[in-house]
Amino acid sequence: MYDWLVVGAGFAGSVLAERIASERNEKVLVIDKRPHIAGNAYDCQDAAGVLIHQYGPHIFHTNAQVVIDYLSRFTAWRPYEHRVLGQVDGKLVPIPINLTTINTLYDLDLTPDGMEAFLAERRIEIAEIKTSEDVVLSTVGRELYEKFFRGYTRKQWGLDPSKLDRSVTARIPTRTNTDDRYFTDTFQNMPARGYTVMFERMLDHPNIDVQLSTSYVDAIRRVKFRKMVFTGPIDEFFDFRLGKLPYRSLRFEHETLDVEQYQPVATVNYPQTEDFTRITEYKHLTGQVHARTSITREYPSASGDPFYPIPNEENAVLLRRYQALANRLDHVWFAGRLASYRYYNMDQVVGQALATFERIQAADKAGLARSSAAS
Repeated sequence: MYDWLVVGAGFAGSVLAERIASERNEKVLVIDKRPHIAGNAYDCQDAAGVLIHQYGPHIFHTNAQVVIDYLSRFTAWRPYEHRVLGQVDGKLVPIPINLTTINTLYDLDLTPDGMEAFLAERRIEIAEIKTSEDVVLSTVGRELYEKFFRGYTRKQWGLDPSKLDRSVTARIPTRTNTDDRYFTDTFQNMPARGYTVMFERMLDHPNIDVQLSTSYVDAIRRVKFRKMVFTGPIDEFFDFRLGKLPYRSLRFEHETLDVEQYQPVATVNYPQTEDFTRITEYKHLTGQVHARTSITREYPSASGDPFYPIPNEENAVLLRRYQALANRLDHVWFAGRLASYRYYNMDQVVGQALATFERIQAADKAGLARSSAAS
């Protein structure tokens, strides 16, 4: 008999399993349908011995000290600031759009003030910002929207930006200076030995058992447990009784090349050309020294493993109906991207998992308090 069944060995499940095992001294079984831990953050050496991210690049960045302190128990860190270039009009230019992007693209010599004036002339005034298209048009105007955003978004989501919630593009900044970092968080580092090693240390506890290549349906038929953490798709937990929540998936094409370096930065985006959205070269991320290099091309897909929830009002309504069902269960806790049907960065998933553990603790204390009052 286990105290807890944790479904999913990604960030949400692994953090909660570790907290429950360490702080509550309770027995936990962690299962995952994949043959490995670490979820989408899983990294491994390919056949050439190059450390790659099996499910595309995972760049760790955060401003949350509580998340840094927690994960630092299980890994040392390697400094890394992510930079992205875009292949636009035959030129490689920084993404997000900054001063260098505009000067390179249009053969200009603008200052930050000149850049602001450049954008001000092109912005389109929109009374109410509702969609991803609205966000971009009101920030950089139609021409840059067409060059950088529309084609990429259509490939990534299978929808025009006018059909997507504003949140999809609202998190992409536009800068009037030359800061070419993709993120500006105070903490930008990669796990020194990779994500999988960090997860191995997190789950290395005498109260934790791990079973891989194990489905949720199989586990609940044969495993006895008292409570559950579920990190899979919330609609799948309820056997899709209200309908399916749609996702975008990805197909990854990995390739090893007989060169030391393939491209100048870790990731190059292709908003105008190609069927794939981006190419990532992992040695930039890991700092690995190797005579060869490995890259990954990402092809968005309507089918496959669920990666990205599709944010629009119709899906939000269905999600709220599933959340109402979830709120009726007092022995199951839902956490993570898929269970929340929200796009979270890795640090946000860790933060949510830590907060969920505190709610578990508070719920138990409240239950004890009620029991004491009743007696």
